[in-house]
Amino acid sequence: MTDTAVAPETHAFEADVSKLLHMMVHSVYSDKDVFLRELISNAADACEKLRYEAISHPEILSEDSAPRITITLDPDNRRLTLEDNGIGMTAADMGETLGTIARSGTKAFMDRIAADKGGEGSQLIGQFGVGFYSAFMVADRVEVISRRAGSDEAARWSSDGQGTYTIEPVAPEEAPQRGTRVVLHLLEDAKSYAEQFTVERIVKAQSGHVPVPIFLLEKPDAEAKEITDGAALWTKSRSDISEEDYADFYRSVAGQFDQPALTIHYRAEGRTEYSVLTFIPESKPFDLFDPDRKGRIKLYVRRVFITDEAEILPRYLRFVRGLVDSADLPLNMSREMIQDSPILSAIQKGVTGRVLSELEKLSNNDAEAYGKVWDNFGAVLKEGLYEDFERREALLNLARFKTTSSMENWRSLKDYVADIKENQTAIYYAVGNDLARLATSPQIEGFRARGIEVLLLPDQVDSFWTTIGVDYEGKPFKSVTQGAADLSLIPPADTGDAPKAEGGETIDALVAFAKQTLEDVVSDVRISDRLTTSAVCLVAPESGMDRQLEKLLASAGQLPAAAKPVLEINAGHGLIAKLANAADGSDDMKADIAHLLLDEARIADGEPPADPRAFAERLERLMTRALG
Repeated sequence: MTDTAVAPETHAFEADVSKLLHMMVHSVYSDKDVFLRELISNAADACEKLRYEAISHPEILSEDSAPRITITLDPDNRRLTLEDNGIGMTAADMGETLGTIARSGTKAFMDRIAADKGGEGSQLIGQFGVGFYSAFMVADRVEVISRRAGSDEAARWSSDGQGTYTIEPVAPEEAPQRGTRVVLHLLEDAKSYAEQFTVERIVKAQSGHVPVPIFLLEKPDAEAKEITDGAALWTKSRSDISEEDYADFYRSVAGQFDQPALTIHYRAEGRTEYSVLTFIPESKPFDLFDPDRKGRIKLYVRRVFITDEAEILPRYLRFVRGLVDSADLPLNMSREMIQDSPILSAIQKGVTGRVLSELEKLSNNDAEAYGKVWDNFGAVLKEGLYEDFERREALLNLARFKTTSSMENWRSLKDYVADIKENQTAIYYAVGNDLARLATSPQIEGFRARGIEVLLLPDQVDSFWTTIGVDYEGKPFKSVTQGAADLSLIPPADTGDAPKAEGGETIDALVAFAKQTLEDVVSDVRISDRLTTSAVCLVAPESGMDRQLEKLLASAGQLPAAAKPVLEINAGHGLIAKLANAADGSDDMKADIAHLLLDEARIADGEPPADPRAFAERLERLMTRALG
């Protein structure tokens, strides 16, 4: 027998866990029911992991082979116990699993809470699960007693959520024969969670379709009653499943409390057979922009859980939640070997194609619903334009844009090409980080005057996919801030209001002088055909990098030296004509004008002047001269 006289070992929680526990213990949340779903999900995962381990080590099942989760109520003592007969934990497993934050989603959740300025933090736990630690929303003490499958030793983990926990060995008779028992000593205001009606309602609503049967004991010595049968939802026919069933399962598998925006459920047959049940969330998951960009698709083989880290979908579809159950993958392969299996490759290709085709179907049948999906996940889907050459055409068809012609509604590239102007040879776009600023940038004035639609691209990924030679229906993508505008073949829509150049010789002289004066900081100074109302703007050289991409790379320290931009001057602008005439032979005055025009272009581009003090002095000299 295990020596139970050994003193418990006391440990401090990892710093992130301490913050999370403090937040739970000292805050009030809108929906505490989430804790039960989280504990049931953990228990179901433990049962599924046991089934996988038993493939190579069948002896660990002993005589208790049927997986189950048992919830025991003890209202007299304000106690709720949840027990599974899954894989179980050793004392070392407890310290590693229950003392640290292992999933980036939980860490991302904490970062969101910490950054919350609008007071909505109290709503978030009710919408998103935070794993085992959610138990401290309803309990002032939590005990975990566990025995690893195949082991004679058992251990108890205990904590009051105040910053430390203890681990100690327990006698085998005090522990489950195999698996884990979680005992919650409920807070006074949470005693309803030891009542049969409350628990049964929550389990059926939130965990009704976990693939492990759940039993309920209304009191410790009562007879167990099955409240869910553990039937795998994905094995049923679609006609036998209600929308509520799908929503309940989605919340269980995704760890969220919203509704699925799109449900994809089908069975593939042929050379490779597998079932798929996946969901596109209604709202953004917390870990959407996790640097690891990992997906959250579970892989089963003949209903045996294998892993939730199989790369079933490409990273640009990481917001999709759900599972794939294969009938063909061998159960005796390691997780690493499965990842390299040609069968899995076929599944990956099939599931990715189906998700994209279902998104296209939604875009054609319900533009409003698809618009909401694109609002949430468009920036992620566009990563595929850069990464997935094979499916680029399908992704371009799915892409939606705000444009100079449509700031309120999404436009597709099909819409854009249908309205393209005669003699227009490219799809024009402007990249930045603010949609409103893009819509008013000087570089698009000439395009707007000619009725040429410009795509407005405010996401960081837009700076990358647009630079790799993408085209749509034979039309290349071209930045309005790069190279010559080449608008001479498309006349302005209303030539009567177009500004006309005055004082051509003096303007030419100003341009020539500015080019000479600014040669160290610009590659060229030229008359612009893209400006109509602004005096100046900056663009990238024809062979240079788009200016927004250049800024992104420079801010990341990945650009040793930026290319010199081109300064374009609007010869028809009244201010330019006056400045050209004001430069009456004084080289100092002309130099001030040249530098001020460059700084004005920088400011219009959202940048500060290169030398703010010199800018102020030049402006002061010019104003003094103008005022006599």
